[in-house]
Amino acid sequence: MAKAIHSMIRVLEEARSVEFYKAAFGLDIADRLGFDSFTLVYLSNPETGFELELTVNKDRTEPYDLGDGYGHLAFSVTDVDSEHARLSELGLSPRKLVDFAPDGDVIARFFFIADPDGYQIEVLQRAGRYL
Repeated sequence: MAKAIHSMIRVLEEARSVEFYKAAFGLDIADRLGFDSFTLVYLSNPETGFELELTVNKDRTEPYDLGDGYGHLAFSVTDVDSEHARLSELGLSPRKLVDFAPDGDVIARFFFIADPDGYQIEVLQRAGRYL
């Protein structure tokens, strides 16, 4: 059986990204590996063993083109309304809350927020399959 352990994204500025993920999702640096041309920063929190790996290429000066293939990361929270308000108060500009109810019954309540590099992040109410 396979176990998902991390997902990697490329970021332009390490400090800016670490600060965003700490403020938005309580992720702290679990490990940091520096190499000649790049740095790997692993972020996690006590909620899960899954980590977000930030890759910082040291010679990169231009923002990454995310293209049309990237989807999103997702985090579940116990109170999506409170998280939306908290992120708004931090000035992180979460988008509107959505009640997803394709057949009349709400199956998900969520909003999206973008990180400093433009990666989209879905924040879902913990319920159903989104525990």
